[in-house]
Amino acid sequence: MMTYQEAVDYIEETPKFTKKNSLDHTRAFLKRLGSPEDSMKILHVAGTNGKGSVCSFLASILHAAGKSTGLFTSPHLVDINERFVIDEKQVSDEAFLMAFQKVMDCVNEMKEEGYPHPTYFELLFLIGMVIFREAGVEYLVLETGLGGRLDATNSIAHPLVTVLTSISLDHTEYLGHTVAAIAGEKAGIIKEGVPVVYDASCKEAEEVILARAKEMHAPVYGIRPDMYKILGATKKSIDFSIDCGYYDGISLSITSVAEYQMKNAAEAVTAIRVMEGGDTFTDGIIRKGISEMRWQGRMETVLPGVIIDGGHNEAGVEEFVKTAKRLEKDFPVTLLFAAVGDKDYRHMIETICRELRLERVIVTEVGGYRSVNVKEPKGLFEKFGQKEIKAIPDVKEAFEEALREKGDGILFCVGSLYLVGSIKKILRDKEDGK
Repeated sequence: MMTYQEAVDYIEETPKFTKKNSLDHTRAFLKRLGSPEDSMKILHVAGTNGKGSVCSFLASILHAAGKSTGLFTSPHLVDINERFVIDEKQVSDEAFLMAFQKVMDCVNEMKEEGYPHPTYFELLFLIGMVIFREAGVEYLVLETGLGGRLDATNSIAHPLVTVLTSISLDHTEYLGHTVAAIAGEKAGIIKEGVPVVYDASCKEAEEVILARAKEMHAPVYGIRPDMYKILGATKKSIDFSIDCGYYDGISLSITSVAEYQMKNAAEAVTAIRVMEGGDTFTDGIIRKGISEMRWQGRMETVLPGVIIDGGHNEAGVEEFVKTAKRLEKDFPVTLLFAAVGDKDYRHMIETICRELRLERVIVTEVGGYRSVNVKEPKGLFEKFGQKEIKAIPDVKEAFEEALREKGDGILFCVGSLYLVGSIKKILRDKEDGK
């Protein structure tokens, strides 16, 4: 019997010896595991930006209604168990290990029959399905990994509702080089007759989604920016209303400073309302679920005046800039920045310098073999006109310096999910007295 750490190490090693398999392969594994998906009501979410937040809003509403709820998301920031949440608590090491063992018994059995080994994500998805079945969850909110059409999660045949969040250029080497091509991959999760809620703010993506929905006889519910509006905002929350015409209007409050969370909340509320049985969720339950949602690493306030955000593609950076712009009217802004080598951090830095008047910038390094030497971002911040910059390679030292420097202002920590994960770990170690 493996230990928890051995199981995690084994999973982390899988990318070195496997390649992506077909959905039939994943379906065969699910069948051998006793078709765990058949015991749950599934809400399936794909998209480029916002899918993690929409999943969290959905799970929070279901939890507020007293439903036993599983949540499967990726990536994790510190522990692999973060990907598997039941009733707002990440699963225990013991539950994870038990499911891992069951899946590995199945993998070894099927390897003897000539089936290839599942990939990293396929393995985690199968483990998740076993965890959620063993826990007897009634509802499961399922986030796709990459794309949609060929994603392991798309082996699910009968979700209650599908949601397509905003679509933009990301992972183009796998999903295509145009928004339409990427939308085609994401729209692959649309199922025969199953309602689909989608972000209708991009025409190019919308055309592809509508064509696919028509083919699949799926009722469609587009969410446009004119369907929700701000009623009031503080440096901790936003009050807003949704009036989309699909159901009675509702006013809500989110504990977030990011305006884009209104759209994500609107998509989640609409998905609950249009899915089978959605009319049993009262406005009070929906308000409670929306206001209590916490999503790790996305415009998340981790200490007073300290906000971490993992936005690392163009759309994510634009949303960060929009929020920072609103707050810098009243507070001086310090930025802690780190990027990894496979992202266009040059463009990120240019956008940030063009749009914001930052008091100071501190650059650091994260991400192991993908990390970027501090000299590169420091040089770019200088090139694009930032005056006060410090380069501190050690992330803990950099974070402590940024906390000292921020004073009564606001500190944003952005550029990479690795940075978000590192800061989470620093704060957790501090709590544990390490």
